[in-house]
Amino acid sequence: MAGLLACPECGSGMESRDRTLRCGHGHSFDIAKQGYVSLLTGASTKMTGDTAAMLDARAAFQVGGHFAPIADAVAAAVAADDSCGPVLNDDAVLEVGAGTGYYLAAALDAIPARGIALDVAKPAARRCARAHPRAASVLADAWRGLPVRDGALRRVLSVFAPRNPSEVARALTADGRFVVATPTSRHLAELIGSLGMVTVDPDKDRRLTEAMSGHFAPVDRALVEYSMKLSRTDIRDVVAMGPSAHHATPHVDTLPDTVEVTASVQIATYRPHL
Repeated sequence: MAGLLACPECGSGMESRDRTLRCGHGHSFDIAKQGYVSLLTGASTKMTGDTAAMLDARAAFQVGGHFAPIADAVAAAVAADDSCGPVLNDDAVLEVGAGTGYYLAAALDAIPARGIALDVAKPAARRCARAHPRAASVLADAWRGLPVRDGALRRVLSVFAPRNPSEVARALTADGRFVVATPTSRHLAELIGSLGMVTVDPDKDRRLTEAMSGHFAPVDRALVEYSMKLSRTDIRDVVAMGPSAHHATPHVDTLPDTVEVTASVQIATYRPHL
């Protein structure tokens, strides 16, 4: 996996030796005992990553299978055989803002590729190191630049996470694909008002299109929408696992024992402009 990475200090290639990644200019980065490598350099990042508590809640919700249809659709989009061609064993998939590594693991279960889970939060990097046998975990800030060599990847995915289109385009092969999953305004709508959760920006879809248009052309688009039956414990996890953990003042105990809640996500596939 080291051959796919680029030194965050100078951009040159990396090689692995004695649990350390080194570039030809002498910059070195230790692989932590938890299995991830930190490629964060310079001043502290301005990005706010997920806390360990947020990731615990998200993992519990994901283990419950509530977002399995989303993971399946993301994996299918990553595995789709069109202009990107069939997946080869030496292909690589990177997830930006990987969190628990749940969606990357689903993609790697669908294709015989290697994976890179990238996240700016150390608790996420630790968790992602155990996400899948073919996945490496990298601590890095995507907005400073992806620590990946030019054209090293054939597939990149971003699920409910910020993204850096120009850097993704640089890291992809000319025939690569970028799979982006974003919530619609109906996603978790039954909970948002009553629990004071962070709402989905109604202009999100237009802003995504504008941000992507300078670097990518759309290939495919699919809506994944279904009803989930959530217990109060599930709802507590939903509140705690995302940005609402910082803002919501939920009154979950006032809700019925089971609540039907809508999951609604757009999954868009893009290819780099030629």
